[in-house]
Amino acid sequence: MRRFWLILLSLGLVIAFSVSAFAVDVKVSAEYYAAGMYLNKTSLMSEGWGSNYDSPSTAFFYQRLRVGTDFVVSPSLKLVTRFDAMERIWGGTRSEADDYDWMSAGTRAESENIAVDLVYIDYTSPIGKFLVGYQPYFVWGTVFADYANGVPIGQIQYFRSFGPANLVLGYGKLEDNSYSAVNNSSWNSRRTDRDADAYKVGGSYNFKDGEVGALLTWNRDASCRGRSCDSYLTSVFTIDPYVKAKIGPVNIQAEAQYIFGDAEKYEGYVTGATDVKVDALSVFVDATASFGMFNVGGSFAYLSGDDPNTEDKYEGGQGAGLDWNPCLILFNNDIINYWVGGDIEGFGGNDASKVGGPMRNAWFFQGRVGVKPTPQFDAMLSISYAQADKSPLTNGDRLFTGKTYGTEVDITGTYKITNNLSYMMGIGYLFTGDYFKGCDNPANRFKINDDYMIINKLILTF
Repeated sequence: MRRFWLILLSLGLVIAFSVSAFAVDVKVSAEYYAAGMYLNKTSLMSEGWGSNYDSPSTAFFYQRLRVGTDFVVSPSLKLVTRFDAMERIWGGTRSEADDYDWMSAGTRAESENIAVDLVYIDYTSPIGKFLVGYQPYFVWGTVFADYANGVPIGQIQYFRSFGPANLVLGYGKLEDNSYSAVNNSSWNSRRTDRDADAYKVGGSYNFKDGEVGALLTWNRDASCRGRSCDSYLTSVFTIDPYVKAKIGPVNIQAEAQYIFGDAEKYEGYVTGATDVKVDALSVFVDATASFGMFNVGGSFAYLSGDDPNTEDKYEGGQGAGLDWNPCLILFNNDIINYWVGGDIEGFGGNDASKVGGPMRNAWFFQGRVGVKPTPQFDAMLSISYAQADKSPLTNGDRLFTGKTYGTEVDITGTYKITNNLSYMMGIGYLFTGDYFKGCDNPANRFKINDDYMIINKLILTF
């Protein structure tokens, strides 16, 4: 009898595993990197008000595993998932359990172990493709202003092709304040229409050597309506055209964003409140030309800054996204803002004085020269210059006196050890500009540091 039950149990296990194998094909892709970096200064402040400032260096190793798994039910239907695991500094202090992670759906502590970021259905029907579930927040056109590496949101997206033309429709839930098991005691949970939502409609057209497209998005945030905070409604529109083209040896891409609408539309509960409009512009142009083993290129970006003299209009605030890292130090989202911690700053006294993070309020220019002498090795030299569009205010409501962010020189090289394993090394030097002196005057005697970084990185992909 025992033998009978053993055989029966074995057959049951075989059938159970076989059923899942027959029903679903699993496709796995992943990226793992282990990196080490040295940053010479963790603060750009050197001397002010006659005192020296402590600005130590930092050096550490860090790593991340990112795994994407597609469960293919049929050629037209699959479940797409992605998780990050063991995302941590070697030997570093574990983060607090409730630490917010602005590049993940999980907390930082969860990403140090395992955090699932994406889960959505990808269904290609006779009338078009549907994506339903937690997806990357915003990906459109070029890499500029994209947030594939940001916090995902629940979305419903629809795509339909008509020959070379493509249609996209989308809805996303940015914030839900409805009464539920996880929100039953806040002010908004007892009210209706207190959520934040995003809607989009757009299209693109493919031609022989490129594509062109435009997207209209509408972000409506009702979380501050009524008496929940300051009694206003936010309703903002963004027009986002882009173009990609290849002209001879030159690859060109460009994108723009014009943002308009109501940043704060008051509803009468706050006495004397003034409505605030949005009127902001961003422009990005990038070109790269290849000539045998050599390539040259350049990038330009403009992001309007907020004018502190116009209290009824908001001209800035929009960012260049989390996916674009034009420099190793300046405006770097990954190394500086995420791994170092984002606290490298000057004398500004607020977030405007930080070095890393998405580019904002900027005129940015970059030139690049690259060489690829062998199929396994490539190297690049880039020189970047940036200055502020508008002078922001410090926490003490005093204007920054300088506008130059600085000039950065970066040298990077990547060697392909195998088809799946590569090694990267980079050196970046930032000649820090007077913007980071904040509201300097001769009596303050502010002095700032230049900064440099050395990084090496082993990357496995499959």
